Amino acid sequence: MGWMMLVGWLGVGLTASAQGLAKISKTPYLGAIVVDAASGKALFEDHADTKGYPASVLKLMDLLIILEKIDQGVLKLEDPVTVTAESSRIGGSQVYLKEHEVFTVDELLYALMIQSANDAATALAIHIAGTKDAFVELMNQKAKELGMTATTFESVHGLPPGKGQKPDITTARDLAILGCALAKHPQVFKYTSVRQKGFRNDTFGMQTHNHLLGSFEGCDGFKTGYYKVAGFSIVATAVRNGNRVIAVVMGSEARDVRDAKAKELLTKGFMALPRADAAKPAGK
Repeated sequence: MGWMMLVGWLGVGLTASAQGLAKISKTPYLGAIVVDAASGKALFEDHADTKGYPASVLKLMDLLIILEKIDQGVLKLEDPVTVTAESSRIGGSQVYLKEHEVFTVDELLYALMIQSANDAATALAIHIAGTKDAFVELMNQKAKELGMTATTFESVHGLPPGKGQKPDITTARDLAILGCALAKHPQVFKYTSVRQKGFRNDTFGMQTHNHLLGSFEGCDGFKTGYYKVAGFSIVATAVRNGNRVIAVVMGSEARDVRDAKAKELLTKGFMALPRADAAKPAGK
């Protein structure tokens, strides 16, 4: 299938099963963008409107919705979440939740962001909306609200679609919009800046997949995503000199390339902005 045909096919909508999804990752990436978090202005972009599969990066929308529910007072971090049978059967990256186990919203948010736990995403979604499908509706409503016009969510976790299911679709530009919305919630960084943490009374060690944490100055979020045909993606953010920038790399064929490009984009972003913390001249 030619590249232009594939882009058109993505635009119409994808209905293939996971086994039938065409590989869309490219070298160095499918699409990329870096924006000023304060204004949302693009500082550099390259194929930022090309559609692809976000994989686990979409859990950032889960986080945004949950934090907004907390801000609205309809949910509390200390609220108990009882694991359902459905949540305990989710594959991929997980913290191995068992049916009837109880964890707080706070504990599951750490699992969601650090371990990228699909079971935690499912447990939280069911707790908040009653069903996964109902939570996906909330995700799509929020995407529309934010102006993520090229995005359609089909899952709460970003796993490859099963037979008869549709894949999640988004663009680098839309993920940057999501990142800007998240950056307005300071409590986000409580979860996205942590490199490792214990779960279930420290009997399970969680390790972040975001290798920019600790290796790029000022990086305190957000999240990576990957499955084979989707490639390696990241929505990364860092703050320096009073400026926060957000970089998105989507659909890279290698993790190291994705990470290197994300660092390059963040650096470009900072270079394009004047120091926000510079002292004003006397008398001004």
